[in-house]
Amino acid sequence: MDPNSICRKARRLAGKQAELCQTEPEIVQEAARGARLGVRECQHQFRFRRWNCTSHSKYFGRILQQDIRETAFVHAITAAGVSHAITQACSMGELLQCGCEATRSRAPPMPRPRPRPLPPPQPTAGPAPDGAAWEWGGCGDNVRFGYEKSQLFMDARRKRGKADIRALVDLHNNEAGRLAVLKYTRLECKCHGLSGSCALRTCWKKMPPFREVGDRLLERFNGAVRVMGANDGRTLLPLGASIKPPDGQDLVYSADSPDFCLANRKTGSPGTRGRLCNSTGLGTGGCDLLCCGRGHRDEAMVLEENCLCRFHWCCVVQCRKCAVRKELSLCA
Repeated sequence: MDPNSICRKARRLAGKQAELCQTEPEIVQEAARGARLGVRECQHQFRFRRWNCTSHSKYFGRILQQDIRETAFVHAITAAGVSHAITQACSMGELLQCGCEATRSRAPPMPRPRPRPLPPPQPTAGPAPDGAAWEWGGCGDNVRFGYEKSQLFMDARRKRGKADIRALVDLHNNEAGRLAVLKYTRLECKCHGLSGSCALRTCWKKMPPFREVGDRLLERFNGAVRVMGANDGRTLLPLGASIKPPDGQDLVYSADSPDFCLANRKTGSPGTRGRLCNSTGLGTGGCDLLCCGRGHRDEAMVLEENCLCRFHWCCVVQCRKCAVRKELSLCA
């Protein structure tokens, strides 16, 4: 899954994958940065769950060998991270192979309060829907370039159409992660004119913040669909006649997850013993759920925190260290 590991095996690859590993190592580095971005976001999203997306190799590797919901999220958020990082590098001018998105032959629609899929082609000139003139400007994010490079690297080890449900599941979740970036690219505009009259708007495309991508994929994780392979060896079907077939943005899995309560190297579960929990919480981070009914213990700890911070011109913030006593709840 890691782009660097894919390139270390480049001799076994063919076509564009091996060529890019040899001729465009800077893109590989951005892809690796995106994979790390994805893992950090996974750890944020799962910080209050029994499995907290630990990056410890002896546990993380085992998780990736299974077709459970947690693996689906890891594949999706990693593919999204690779797409996001490469696109951002293009916009920042850090890659020679790409830059800002080229102006397309369509007019920008009016900005919406909610992100929506990319608009269809429209005429290139004329008034905007509110009567104001417009033009493309700024540096639009080249999301299509990032999407294609993420697809190339993340799907390199999987071949579609081999009657392998694991390959089909992984490829589907990789695509769901990329679509969480591509489909929610938004339009940003800046007004120009006397006294803010907005006589002219300059517009460009902008990727969603990666935290927003992680939030959206967590929603998909909560509604993930269990699937099985169809007879044609190429299609995934929901495991249940009353469940609608998964669309391209749904996460899918084919096996039940362990409960992650106890450490188990075979399943990749680090267990929850010693984890911080919320003694008054009722959600996934509450001690009742997180500690799997084993109970918890309260400990008083003295921690150092920044305090009495002051801003000094220019431009330094200086803080003192203060000892703070805190009561912590830990799973038994």
